[in-house]
Amino acid sequence: MNSRGNYTGLLGFFILMLSEIGTGNAQIFEKTFRTEYRIDSLKKKQLSVEIDNISFFRNIESPNIIVSGYTLPGFWLQAKTVYYPEPNIRLEGGVHTLWFWGADYYPSFAYSTLSNWYDGRSKHVVHAYPFFRAQVALSKQINIILGSLYGGVNHKLVEPLYNPELHMIADPETGMQLLYDTKWLHFDTWINWETFIYKMDTKQETFSFGASALFKCNRPESTFHVYFPFQILAQHRGGQIDTANLPVQTMLNGVAGVGLDWHIRHKVLKNIHLEFDMLGYYQHAGNLWPLKRGYGSYSSASADLKNFRVKAAYWKCNDFISMYGNPLFGAPSMSQEDAYFLYPKMYSLGGEYVRTFAPGYALGIDFDFQFRPSCNINSPTSGIYSVQAKTCYSFGVYLRLNPSFLIKTF
Repeated sequence: MNSRGNYTGLLGFFILMLSEIGTGNAQIFEKTFRTEYRIDSLKKKQLSVEIDNISFFRNIESPNIIVSGYTLPGFWLQAKTVYYPEPNIRLEGGVHTLWFWGADYYPSFAYSTLSNWYDGRSKHVVHAYPFFRAQVALSKQINIILGSLYGGVNHKLVEPLYNPELHMIADPETGMQLLYDTKWLHFDTWINWETFIYKMDTKQETFSFGASALFKCNRPESTFHVYFPFQILAQHRGGQIDTANLPVQTMLNGVAGVGLDWHIRHKVLKNIHLEFDMLGYYQHAGNLWPLKRGYGSYSSASADLKNFRVKAAYWKCNDFISMYGNPLFGAPSMSQEDAYFLYPKMYSLGGEYVRTFAPGYALGIDFDFQFRPSCNINSPTSGIYSVQAKTCYSFGVYLRLNPSFLIKTF
């Protein structure tokens, strides 16, 4: 036990030293999950059929007191037709399907939030969701999207705010989106309509609102590139025409940070990424969570070695809750109702391998190890007591395939 304690202490010290240097989103999800949103004006009058697929195998091992471990074996598949009636307009329509290997039924919705949801069952052998996107580029800087959004990792949300695995298992975000790009700014704001209701409906109307801004102090390809991310994410549950008799719920998350990309361009060491973020949580209305407000800080560092990335991070918080983030970044215990950790901390160490074969074709493999030092937990049934240090780890393999077949040019 003493040897194990010394080893854990040395490992924690090593990770701390790396993380206190001060990355943005992991490159594995940027290169395998991100979808290009800019319209190619040369495709005017073209009609094509497009297949978009992400196959995944992801395993998470975690102590039950934090969050139960689970495995995600499966894939999602979009089949759609794409048409460009004008050089600045794109229309896409089809179906989005989700498959888990070994599943014989699917809920009427995909997992999209950490809280309880209505889980009516379907007897269909696949979870299917309509896909339709109408996009217009008003200029080189402004894109407006209605219908299926460029969501998930396209929002560039920091990991404590958004769990990238939702891009695999959640329904496509739907609603309205505005994208604005200049030399010094990338701005993305959207409304994701999660639950539509009718008069006398038995459930609440639910939608999420987000805004993600990335301010660039200089050109991203500069040797030293400095940037500032600012992000807001909110969810509202309510409505005036339902019969659910539930209180209005409004929750918010926010991020303000600073990052540095050091492009070394050596034949072995390519880049070093550093980022520090301050995060906040506020429950404006309702009592969905036992905590009213909280905050956290996230410092991370990584180094790119050709197709490989090594990374380390340090997280600490007080009464922080992330609506769409990994539960490891939150104060609440996912196994004990209304119980939450007091001033939890976490050290992370991981590695990634990403290989891009062509635009829309990429393979990613990642491994992450998390160490949470001992801390106290406040339980409504047991009071305040100490929880020993815990370790968690995850492993994933992801394959993105996105072929397109030209049918006709009118």
